[in-house]
Amino acid sequence: MNSFYRITLFALSLVACAAAKTVAELDISNAVVSPDGFSRSAIVVNGVTPGSLLTGTKGESFQIKVKNSLTDESMNMSTSVHWHGIIQYHSNAMDGTAFVTQCPIVSGSSFIYTFTPPNQAGTFWYHSHFRLQYCEGLRGAMVIYDPHDPYLGLYDVDDESTIITLADWYHINAFDVKPINIPDSLLINGVGRYPGGPATPLAVINVVQGKRYRIRLLNIGCKPDYQFSIDNHTFTVIEADGEPTQPLVVDSIPISAAQRYSFILEANQTVDNYYIRVNPTSYRSTFDGGLNSAILRYSGAPIEDPPDRTWPTVNPLEEYNLQAANDPGAPGVAGVGNADINLNLVAQINQTTARFQVNGVSYESPSTPVLLQLLSGALTATQLQPQGSVYVLPRNKVVEVSFPGALLAAAHPFHLHGHKFDVVRSAGVTGYNYVNPVRRDTVSSGSVADNVTIRFTTNNPGPWFLHCHIDFHLDLGMAVVFAEAPENTAQVDSVNGQWNQLCPTYDSLPPSEQ
Repeated sequence: MNSFYRITLFALSLVACAAAKTVAELDISNAVVSPDGFSRSAIVVNGVTPGSLLTGTKGESFQIKVKNSLTDESMNMSTSVHWHGIIQYHSNAMDGTAFVTQCPIVSGSSFIYTFTPPNQAGTFWYHSHFRLQYCEGLRGAMVIYDPHDPYLGLYDVDDESTIITLADWYHINAFDVKPINIPDSLLINGVGRYPGGPATPLAVINVVQGKRYRIRLLNIGCKPDYQFSIDNHTFTVIEADGEPTQPLVVDSIPISAAQRYSFILEANQTVDNYYIRVNPTSYRSTFDGGLNSAILRYSGAPIEDPPDRTWPTVNPLEEYNLQAANDPGAPGVAGVGNADINLNLVAQINQTTARFQVNGVSYESPSTPVLLQLLSGALTATQLQPQGSVYVLPRNKVVEVSFPGALLAAAHPFHLHGHKFDVVRSAGVTGYNYVNPVRRDTVSSGSVADNVTIRFTTNNPGPWFLHCHIDFHLDLGMAVVFAEAPENTAQVDSVNGQWNQLCPTYDSLPPSEQ
């Protein structure tokens, strides 16, 4: 798989509990890269971007050492790593969210993240959760395989070769990207082309005619939504954001930043090369000269770019057609406003400050992580910083959150840490589905006419970030923190000595080294 190399992961048999453990190391550093033929300084993981693929098996624990070797102040020298989609049940301190669950890891030091995903399997990813670092390259795929996957009979191949990552790429520092700037290129599995640039080799997905493949599609980008299709092929979607879905046949997939899908691809066409097309939906672009493209190559096909076929897509994936496969049904009493707690989060931009606000408040990172505030005895919204951005939620309550789109000019992908949620109202529809909605961790807010609504249960004490996953918007304040069951946080979310040293070490640095 282009620009990926697999970390050697080894399962250890622990004498005390005979539990398997996946052990890995991520060395974060700066390097000059040219994924689309244009050279620029970036952040790499074990020498590459996207970073090394992390894999594990359902039920295993993870022990991942993050070594910070960053030296470029323009991209920040400290860091943190978030394991996107991992619920972190009773392991809030391992969520990797700078100034919510930890202080950043300073350059020249390391931190070991240890966690056990609670009965989770599927497609996940990891990325920096400090300022704009993941836009600079600190991101990679993560897959937890299920030896007893109920859909095993639907596919023959599911490995590193069937992972497809999508990422926007800029030729300038992420802090210099303005709202009017569009990406210079789209990278598919870490490579791509830009208008007027060289014909760099495109990513290739190799298949054998007659075999069935579980393709894991990840939008690890910072900004755009994409429409994904493969000439002459249809897909059967079986997973959304690490949650199995009822199989659904489509011919294209819209995917927002941070979302993931698995689908079955049957290699049932004539042996040849076929374009994989990824159309940005938030700005105008083309497929001319191999832009926004990769290649599906059948074994026996010539090593060349595919012919330009006409493949009109007429059956796109609509989120509201997806249904959860496991234990379907939203929690609580069906009906709008019938949850124990009902929140309406109105996001908009303040034209004076050019910052985003949620319910009139722009999120700014506190100097002390919210988790540390909770462990130090701050338990109420009036005590917790940042003021106005922390919502205290009692334990074991059903929460309904709506995202009215009326004050936003475009769709925004909202991600909730620490939970999966049921999307009881998706973009594009006015009705509500409490019976069998899709379950996921990142949802698009849709258009100005939408009022996307989710439900979840507060069964995981600790501070959990809810934010727009357009990283530039998060940096401009489109976020809140749910402080869940503050009185229970210290009891269930233990921290270790290494975690306790993160803040004193970070706080001792001059701003230029943070």
